[in-house]
Amino acid sequence: MNEWQALILGMIQGLTEFLPVSSTGHLFLGRHLFGLDEAGLFLDTMLHIGTLFAVLAVYKDDVLYMLRRPLSRLTGLVVVGTIPAVVIGLMFEDFFDAISKTGSTIGYEFLVTGCVLWMAERWKNGYKEMEDISYGDALFIGTFQAAAIMPALSRSGLTIAASLFRRIDKAAAAQFSFLLSIPAIAGGIVLQGAKLVTGESGEAIGLMPLLIGTLSSAFFGYIAVRWMIGVLKRGSLKGFAIYVWILGFFIIAAQVTRSF
Repeated sequence: MNEWQALILGMIQGLTEFLPVSSTGHLFLGRHLFGLDEAGLFLDTMLHIGTLFAVLAVYKDDVLYMLRRPLSRLTGLVVVGTIPAVVIGLMFEDFFDAISKTGSTIGYEFLVTGCVLWMAERWKNGYKEMEDISYGDALFIGTFQAAAIMPALSRSGLTIAASLFRRIDKAAAAQFSFLLSIPAIAGGIVLQGAKLVTGESGEAIGLMPLLIGTLSSAFFGYIAVRWMIGVLKRGSLKGFAIYVWILGFFIIAAQVTRSF
């Protein structure tokens, strides 16, 4: 992997981690196009570290609040919202690993993401603020996040949509979705790191490309979070739905014709 490839992959990871279009699906496509399919685990770990820095920078006040008040209601909501992904991820780890490596279902998963985003627009006029979110809401949203372990089901897309389904205001939906991303990304980094320690990576990547990829992921991730907050306050999710539908149909057609 050269520096330009690292820059582009970092940009893909940073932007798509927080836009409702699936970072894992896009990163799989990006690695495939660059012929870097064997450089997955270590690269993914570093790129996720970049996006973790990005969301921590945007929500540093909320993170500090939860660290100082570990028994607060906000901390409890994030913990409850994280539980489904932890349970399902550990129970079906081998299955998700196999699906992620082959990418055989990502076209269909992009289509599902688009359908969920399109349906969420019907519930876009929510009334609940952050202080109104219940533990039931958090568990419901967390269940959608667990489903997004599938590579091309967008984590941010499904959690934002689930928030809207529960009549949560768009601004609060964005805030809670991105706060939920912190333990999700951190957990992924820990699991990937454990596999690296046991020697499951096998690839060799230069220090400079890794550094560039990580910084690129952090920079574009920060931009994506800020921009997505504005989109949710004033815009629509339908454009993202159309985009992932087009991408999904293209991938399915390419797989059927064996050109992908």
